[in-house]
Amino acid sequence: MNAFEEKIEGTIHLLLYILKKLGGRSDIHKLFKILYFAEQKHLVRYGATISQDHYHAMKNGPVPSIAYDIYKSVKDGGVTYAPYFSAVERFSIAGIGEPDLDFLSESEIKCIDESVQENKSLSFNDLTDKSHDEAWKETGRDKEISPVAIARAGGADNHMVKYIEDQLLIHSAKFE
Repeated sequence: MNAFEEKIEGTIHLLLYILKKLGGRSDIHKLFKILYFAEQKHLVRYGATISQDHYHAMKNGPVPSIAYDIYKSVKDGGVTYAPYFSAVERFSIAGIGEPDLDFLSESEIKCIDESVQENKSLSFNDLTDKSHDEAWKETGRDKEISPVAIARAGGADNHMVKYIEDQLLIHSAKFE
């Protein structure tokens, strides 16, 4: 499995885990915002993302690109993700399979669980407003939001921000 396939596989099990916590199904707005806030918590506390997905500053808040591509494929009837998800109603998705927890660390699960508890009952508008944080505001519409900006918006201190910046530099140097 190559690195991109690993990202997709990890995202599948991450989404399945969140969906399971939400009773098996969710609208994508809530699902994506719960994921965003879990990522933000994990960045602030541990200096690393959970999914390796890239968030884009869309009208209603940050949207993870790989997760959104998975949803679009499911919605359009594609068979690639049929063993894992099904489209239900407009803009909603259901998890079919069980998440493989080998794809999630204890710290990731903790941040996801906290994000689910904090955000599962919020309305569409409340989630949109909450996700229109400084990271979203400082990024041009439809542009990628920096993990550093996400961490700062979540309250990361200067030492953690520096650590994240260093990790991003190391990662980019590996792939040049």
